[in-house]
Amino acid sequence: MAEAAAPSDPRRRRLAIDPRAIVGGAIVAALFLVALAAPLLAPHDPLAQDLLYTQLPPSWATGGDPAFLFGTDSLGRDILSRLIYGARIAAFVAVVAASLACLLGSLLGLVAGYYRGPVDMVVSRLVDVWMSFPPVLLSIVLAAAVGAGLGTVVLAIVVIDWTRFARVVRAETQLQRQLDYVAAARVIGLRRGRTLFAEVLPNVLPLIVTLLTVEMGIAVIVEAILSFVGLSVATDTPTWGGMIAEGRQSIYQVPWLMALPIGAIVVTVLGFNLLGDGLRATFDPVQRR
Repeated sequence: MAEAAAPSDPRRRRLAIDPRAIVGGAIVAALFLVALAAPLLAPHDPLAQDLLYTQLPPSWATGGDPAFLFGTDSLGRDILSRLIYGARIAAFVAVVAASLACLLGSLLGLVAGYYRGPVDMVVSRLVDVWMSFPPVLLSIVLAAAVGAGLGTVVLAIVVIDWTRFARVVRAETQLQRQLDYVAAARVIGLRRGRTLFAEVLPNVLPLIVTLLTVEMGIAVIVEAILSFVGLSVATDTPTWGGMIAEGRQSIYQVPWLMALPIGAIVVTVLGFNLLGDGLRATFDPVQRR
């Protein structure tokens, strides 16, 4: 039977000292803190335009203004404020889209891996067909067909990435199904549904959490791609992908406008990946050994 971990569980001790988990968790926590406190942290209105202060370099460069730490864009908007508000879109998509994809894919993977037979065949064939389409192209086509908007971005990520969870969770569930605690649950008369969700799911959950953290980083990238091509939120709403698209048009005049959002995306995705690696090293028995 699944047992709760004691306070002295070595998994928790290892998680507390794993540098990847610490660094990744700090980056992810900083992202959500910035997203939640954006109105308090942003020094300027991210939509306010001032044509007298266009294309200012960062404050530490020659010609910079201390009032605009990271400079301004071609419309005189504060880049730092737009980066901060862009973190709200990235955090929202990372949480909502990744969680929905995790819920759908994990549920199908659990059912297919445990019940097997026709259910497993249908889910497996559906995953194979779905993964035959290029993910980025499928997301762009879906966004173009449904229409631009944040809800479309979430839908595109869920439709594309549920297969990632379904495949991995199905394989892990099939392994757990062969273990003694599942046979013991059958002997004492637990129904199959109760055994799946009360016994198997807690043992698969650490893997699901690890996949979820990695998927959050992927969701940030997909949102940036759709923003770059104009298929995400409204064009005047600050997004990191939209800022990259704007900076591309004047890369030789204001290279920092393109470099700064790219850096924000890289650091954010790195944080999610480090957190996922730290969790995997903590919960994976093979890596623990």
